[in-house]
Amino acid sequence: MVDVSAKPPTARRATAEAFVTLEQETISAIIDGQTTKGDVLTVAEMAGVMAAKKTSELIPLCHPIPITNLVVEITPDRAAGGVRIRASAATVAGTGVEMEAMTAAAVAALTVYDMVKGVDRGAAVSDIRLLEKSGGKSGEWRRAEQPRPSNPSRPAPGARGPKRTGR
Repeated sequence: MVDVSAKPPTARRATAEAFVTLEQETISAIIDGQTTKGDVLTVAEMAGVMAAKKTSELIPLCHPIPITNLVVEITPDRAAGGVRIRASAATVAGTGVEMEAMTAAAVAALTVYDMVKGVDRGAAVSDIRLLEKSGGKSGEWRRAEQPRPSNPSRPAPGARGPKRTGR
């Protein structure tokens, strides 16, 4: 674990996202609240919040930090073929809050997957990434815009990927 005891506490923020690729019928079921496991959006948002609070327990070398704000938003995106998850976290601490934002986005995405896997075998979690951060010695950072393709290629449900050759 990195020693951050000499660093002064400063206001820090981070935003991360993840994407869950889904069939159009699954997106409709989520929007209409017609999934067998319940309200996917609300459950996944709460799972993301809970996960962010446990980041230092999940990631071995992360510092436990006080989270002063955390928002997880999940937006269905029919054109892109799935749901986009965005998690924003804030703290006043001697180290950043990037891992908490990324953990929130990742666990929210995994929760969406868990709640729809019975009806959408081709569901896939992807694009977990930090979008921006601010605060601390390194200041501001923002990912250059890299839009997700609007029609991502995806294998048919149950299809296997290419064969691996060698080890």
